Amino acid sequence: MKRFCDLTKGKMLAGMTLALLPLHIRADELSAGDTAWMLTATALVLFMTIPGLSLFYAGMVRSKNVLSVLMQCFAITALMTVLWVLYGYSIAFGGEGAFWGGLDKLFLAGVTVDSMSGTIPESVFMTFQMTFAIITPALIVGAFAERMKFSAVLLFMAIWLTLVYAPVCHWVWGDGGWLGNRGILDFAGGTVVHINAGIAGLVAAIVLGKRKGYPTTPMMPHNLTYTMIGASMLWVGWFGFNAGSQLAADGGAGMAMAVTQIATAAAALGWMASEWLSHGKPSVLGVASGAVGGLVAITPASGFVGPMGALAIGFAAGIGCFLASVKLKRMLGYDDSLDVFGVHAVGGIIGALLTGVFCAETLGGAGFGVEDGGIAAQVGVQFIGVLATVVYTGIASYIILKVVDLLVGLRVSADEEQEGLDIVLHDERGYII
Repeated sequence: MKRFCDLTKGKMLAGMTLALLPLHIRADELSAGDTAWMLTATALVLFMTIPGLSLFYAGMVRSKNVLSVLMQCFAITALMTVLWVLYGYSIAFGGEGAFWGGLDKLFLAGVTVDSMSGTIPESVFMTFQMTFAIITPALIVGAFAERMKFSAVLLFMAIWLTLVYAPVCHWVWGDGGWLGNRGILDFAGGTVVHINAGIAGLVAAIVLGKRKGYPTTPMMPHNLTYTMIGASMLWVGWFGFNAGSQLAADGGAGMAMAVTQIATAAAALGWMASEWLSHGKPSVLGVASGAVGGLVAITPASGFVGPMGALAIGFAAGIGCFLASVKLKRMLGYDDSLDVFGVHAVGGIIGALLTGVFCAETLGGAGFGVEDGGIAAQVGVQFIGVLATVVYTGIASYIILKVVDLLVGLRVSADEEQEGLDIVLHDERGYII
């Protein structure tokens, strides 16, 4: 991500030297090939949110709430775009503080047609990062689906981007970020995106409380065809997410794409096998959820591990996310509507920690981020990153939710929830009966 481009200034970060990086990343000269690939990758990541994630979530809710989920994902895309342009990009990448980037790039100051980020235009890098800032809060939607006010969704997401996403992004990928300086390996967003969103989702689900009738009333997905189409779009779009994070069209991007495919397939099979053994039949929802869990888990590792490491990470994620989404949720009784915590937080944690193992050159990886480190040292840094993200995001998200509740209220009334958010909040219906 951005930290690799910043090595052009002669810095050392995460224990890597200039000699370890491809030559084209070390020169601020435009590469037409890299730029073309990053334009494509940016479009692929946006495609993950609209329509990918939107359809994936929309199919899993009840028919009376299908438009509300689509609306939330679409509106978040618009809102995060504007906030990223105004100040989000600056907080994440505008300076060299340990905890935030400052305001040097407020209103995209200095981002011109000629400004560069490594071998690509800075405008392309900014937009690529914008798509990450879009999908991360959109992921949270699945945790509180079917019961949160639309006004509360927008206010929460705006504050959350400002106080949680942008700072955590800087910790890991920005110049001088404290986790990046410690040597954390997070190639495409295991901590920044998935643990961040998954923990916020869990907190939101707990603060809002269970849906009316949960868990005694059946709340079956209304259209698993939508969900499977959305999952397929996510799988394809994720190549932009992971391979694009190399910021270059080179062998690193190629390997990131390969390990993404391998881990996703392994996780889909791992979840399917777990469900088959546990319930006697494999489900469409299960195999789709397993694939997404694998995509999540390989995200932090995709630039650092080899094919066999990806296979191991994928299988571990498929089984681990199944246990969290089905067994743990049932045991603890929280109502995470669409399993944001079980898939994204748990998958992200599995991937982040196992990155520290399978990045070892002896296991086919690219080497450690910690200078003179080994597996134990790297796993230790990965754990610090996971813990810091969980604690900070959990506390900050709880406070933001409480503030939003005081300002506009978080939850629709019981009668409105019973009628459905489509007609109550948007005066429209997804289906004409």
